Amino acid sequence: MTRLATPTALPDLRGTVAVITGAGGGIGAGIARQFSAAGAAVVLHYLTSKDQSAALAAELVAAGAEALTVRADITDPEQCVALMQAAVDAYGRLDALVNNSGVQPNEPLEDMTVEQWRAVVDTNVTGTFAATQAAVAVMRHSGGGSVTHIASIEGSHPARAHAHYCASKAAIIMHARTAALEYGAWGIRVNTVSPGLIDREGLAAAWPDGVQRWLANAPLGRMGASTDIGNACVFLASPMAAWITGHDLVVDGGMGASPTW
Repeated sequence: MTRLATPTALPDLRGTVAVITGAGGGIGAGIARQFSAAGAAVVLHYLTSKDQSAALAAELVAAGAEALTVRADITDPEQCVALMQAAVDAYGRLDALVNNSGVQPNEPLEDMTVEQWRAVVDTNVTGTFAATQAAVAVMRHSGGGSVTHIASIEGSHPARAHAHYCASKAAIIMHARTAALEYGAWGIRVNTVSPGLIDREGLAAAWPDGVQRWLANAPLGRMGASTDIGNACVFLASPMAAWITGHDLVVDGGMGASPTW
């Protein structure tokens, strides 16, 4: 079982409810663990990772937290509404949404099809839009809330074979800024977190040259952990970030400060 961070190391989110999309593994699981460690009840959204989400929920409940899993296709607005309603039905409120669901395939522009382009944009951008709209419909009538999109450093710095992914992440950074502008009057804050390279099982073996280049250039000398992203999301959802909206919080170990020439 993964050890949860001690609650004293995080802002106090007891009594709040957070929906994390794509919580079945990787970054999503790290985000869910940190919200849970901070005291929030968590709704773990999944589309295909049913077993992983169930295992994570069981882990959190065993640690004394409140957690449930809900399946939804976030590209379908009606299913997004049902996802947010599930949070309200279970816990009586909705305070935070983290739009983490996304896909990151590799395909050079020369060979990319319209279908491949649409598959990435539909999940990463349309899904973020639809989930946000559904969450805000709840939050605006309950005193406000926090929405955080998981973007990427590739939203502002391109990568080969990732044109669709880079474009989608740039789009959700601007979506968050626009949403912050429009939803601020309702007490709803909208921000993005842009991760750098996050370690995962098998990454070093699958992409050894990339990992080596990252480690050689990152000022802090390591890859990120999913809990690093979770900590950033917890902070943005907490009262400590009460005057922060429309902001892109880059969590990349300082890579953005490393020269590229």
